Amino acid sequence: MTFEMLYSKIHRAVVSDANLNYVGSITIDVELMDAAKLRIGQKVEIVNINNGERFSTYVIEGKRGKKEVCLNGAAARKAEIGDKIIIIAYASMDEKEAESFKPYVVLVDEENEIKEIRDFIG
Repeated sequence: MTFEMLYSKIHRAVVSDANLNYVGSITIDVELMDAAKLRIGQKVEIVNINNGERFSTYVIEGKRGKKEVCLNGAAARKAEIGDKIIIIAYASMDEKEAESFKPYVVLVDEENEIKEIRDFIG
């Protein structure tokens, strides 16, 4: 048996751009991706703190140091520039993995600067 468990999240990132005319996805600064152990093409769930929207998409690598968090394609309709979002990734784990795994939690400020990387926050 496997369980879908929290793998990582970027908490309270600020949407820096929205590009309706792109194929789709979320572009994330590679520095944030590295901190959260996210991969190009990985499925993520986006939770918009401002309006309650919740949707899934996949990750595209943004330029390191640009602090970009850009919603693309249809996802661009789910948030406004300046909205705070939580970017969540899950992983399938067996019981043993689930008992010992500690998710990567990346806390950012208003400019998407990494303030802290810590173990799971509920």
